[in-house]
Amino acid sequence: MIRVTVLKDQNLYREFSCIGHAGFDEYGQDIVCAAVSMLVINTINSISSFTKDAISVSSNEEEGRIVCQLPESYSDGCKLLIDSMLLGIREVSEQYGPEFITLTIKEV
Repeated sequence: MIRVTVLKDQNLYREFSCIGHAGFDEYGQDIVCAAVSMLVINTINSISSFTKDAISVSSNEEEGRIVCQLPESYSDGCKLLIDSMLLGIREVSEQYGPEFITLTIKEV
């Protein structure tokens, strides 16, 4: 199962992480894993390419883990990109089910 967790402080995102593998299909054939990975990685790349916000990213491919920490303050563009990622993840979760992907937003 893929677990996407977003940490928020009031209305500000602080961190988002994606951990695990969906298990929808065999490795290399798992469209749920591919969809979520693309959404998360594209969001990170877009923040880096299209904003001046300094994010910190760590990952471990074997564990299927990627964590993105956000600066204390960031642009509206960064927020929009994360909102868009979350919309996509919700859509994937609704289409394929919570047994393959969960999205949790935690207030910190």
